Amino acid sequence: MLPRLQALLAALWGGLLLCVAFVAAPSAFAVLERAQAGAYVARMFATEAQVSLALALVLMLIERRLSRDAVEAGAASHVFSARLLLPAVALFCTIAGYYGLQPLMANAKAGAGVASFAALHGVSLAFFGVKGLAVLALAWITQRRSS
Repeated sequence: MLPRLQALLAALWGGLLLCVAFVAAPSAFAVLERAQAGAYVARMFATEAQVSLALALVLMLIERRLSRDAVEAGAASHVFSARLLLPAVALFCTIAGYYGLQPLMANAKAGAGVASFAALHGVSLAFFGVKGLAVLALAWITQRRSS
């Protein structure tokens, strides 16, 4: 039951990230004025960051439980795996990429700060990309385990 839940949550999370990156954000800038699209996308990324925090923690807890059960059953000798590392990477990318960079990006928009908005946006995009790759890899790995 838990392996299937883990695979389902990872796949849904990966789908959410792909939808945000390739459908929702580009569409907003295609049909709305730049300021409105920016406000819409900022709200969307705020919601995505909260969902990512929750899913990363839930998936890490599920993996810890499955690893502990495997060690107790003698099927594994360690409790650290890619299924634990990948959501941790995604969690780090969410915290650094959204919660760390968003205040800096707001300062850059206002004309203050240490870096330009474009540079910070690029770093934020890189964190989002790494998070997406980590989550998709997690979905792939967990799907193989649950079947």
